[in-house]
Amino acid sequence: MIRVVLADDHPVVRAGIGQIVASDGDIEVVAEAANGLEARDLARRELPDVVLMDLRMPELDGVGAITALAEAVPEVRVLVLTTYDTDDLSVGAVEAGAVGYLLKDTEPAALRDAVRRAAAGETVLSAPIASRLVRQMRQTSQVSLTPREREILTLVAEGMTNAEIATRLFVGRATVKTHLLHVFDKLGVNDRTAAVVTALRDGIISPPR
Repeated sequence: MIRVVLADDHPVVRAGIGQIVASDGDIEVVAEAANGLEARDLARRELPDVVLMDLRMPELDGVGAITALAEAVPEVRVLVLTTYDTDDLSVGAVEAGAVGYLLKDTEPAALRDAVRRAAAGETVLSAPIASRLVRQMRQTSQVSLTPREREILTLVAEGMTNAEIATRLFVGRATVKTHLLHVFDKLGVNDRTAAVVTALRDGIISPPR
């Protein structure tokens, strides 16, 4: 039996979600919290497998509660279920330690499956949230390289040598080499091939045409 604590400041919403998740018989709602502080305290007491949590709650908001839970009962998995899908909330919740992030328009069967997957330690993200997190990660990666560094790395990806890049950009070979060494350091790699692979994977540069 998967033991769940529900955290939402609306009693009617808690009642509805509780009926949905428990309808297959393998998930049990062991406690309900109306705010983040209650969620933390109930999780300490009940030691559930999953805390199913809204983000906008009084006393302590969802992200704060996730952080508190990670410190107080790190073995408990937090699955966010909310109507809010803004970048700051979704990224903040995942960074705080949530193993999943779903919106409240999730189908009942998908919600129950998500609870089971969260209890098993899997990451569960709705498609819009997954896309947003990937985009956020790519944007974070992109700011680490200067425009000139990205330009040179793009030319490397096209197969150009340092000498060819220097000619194309009207700079010296030593300048190209220096830029590449900075790129290697920022990306945590040791050679041109690894730099290109990492940059393509993280969306820092676009694939060669």
